[in-house]
Amino acid sequence: MTEHDRRAASIAHTTRIDCLDGLRGLASLWVMIGHALLLTGWRLPVLSEPDLGVDLFIILSGFLMVFHYQLRAASEPWEQPSTWRSFWIRRYFRIAPLYYLLLAIALILGPWLYESRMVIDAFLGRIPQAPYRFLDHSLTNGLMHISFLFGLSPAYAYRTPLPDWSIGLEMQFYAAFPFIMLLLRKTGWLKGALLAALIAAAIWSMLKLAGVRFPMPAFLPLKMHMFLCGMMLALALHADGAKAVLHCMAAAALALLPIGGDMTTAKMLMRVLLVAIFFALLYHRLLGARLGTRLQSLSSILGNRFFHWLGELSFGAYLWHLIFLQPIAAYLIGAFGETLTPPVRFMAVSVLLIPLVYLAACMTFLAIEKPGQRFARYLITRRKTRLAEA
Repeated sequence: MTEHDRRAASIAHTTRIDCLDGLRGLASLWVMIGHALLLTGWRLPVLSEPDLGVDLFIILSGFLMVFHYQLRAASEPWEQPSTWRSFWIRRYFRIAPLYYLLLAIALILGPWLYESRMVIDAFLGRIPQAPYRFLDHSLTNGLMHISFLFGLSPAYAYRTPLPDWSIGLEMQFYAAFPFIMLLLRKTGWLKGALLAALIAAAIWSMLKLAGVRFPMPAFLPLKMHMFLCGMMLALALHADGAKAVLHCMAAAALALLPIGGDMTTAKMLMRVLLVAIFFALLYHRLLGARLGTRLQSLSSILGNRFFHWLGELSFGAYLWHLIFLQPIAAYLIGAFGETLTPPVRFMAVSVLLIPLVYLAACMTFLAIEKPGQRFARYLITRRKTRLAEA
């Protein structure tokens, strides 16, 4: 174990990052509100860009994976493949149980959701959604999604009623994470991050030259730079101020890479702003007494009981929201048409949508997500016991 790892392990086990719960919850809410705005025909600056909410999720995911790595550095040495297996078990059972349930529900309700989306698209004068996104019940499509391989294929990366392209992306990141960390440790954090970003950019360039286009940035090289943004901020948690600022600058530079999704200048700058806000909440001690105190208070608020639960329900809310949103929006359009202005339509949809989504997310969190996490801990503990007895 390196000196950095020993220092991180000794400090990080008592560390709680207050703002993480709130930021996870707000990212999920941002995606939900953004889609509600898009499907009701109203537009608000920033909020109408749900892909930026997904980018915030990605930054937080990169941060959390490194943070957990630091927490377990002493008890689970990263050089051992058994540590990788424990990591993969935790992440699989964090994602898969609820995803499989929602995938089944979405496919069963696919024809109804498709009809709802056709009503919305026709009313708003938009290009209709491709039918296969809602109606492909083939065995191949099912197996691609059950195996989480769908993000590797442009044909299957965006082929269910769920916003699950980012779920496949997340699972690719988990699969690659042990090897990314080994690369970063071998070459140095900053050099390794640059090398990983260059590899991702090279793969993206080769795909572009070959004419391969993903309908959504569901392939890891298209969003690797955003995961690295969060990783860079986590890797400087216990560094001095100058090094923390250097890591923040590296994360901001990564956020400016024109790769993955809609990369307008405004959106690239918004991604940099997300990095800067997250950095300010993490490193408030570096920003002066007055501003630092206010940021610390904000970080504490984002870690209170309400935001804790908002964060806990964020994954479920993300998966559930389109299943509720499209029928609700289609019903209000069919019932009231142009008599509702876009702002009123959005407000009416939101009043119905948000309680239903969080109720469903709460129920499935308690019934599916928590048992899945407990089962992962059981599998890891049982395996460690067997190895100790061998």
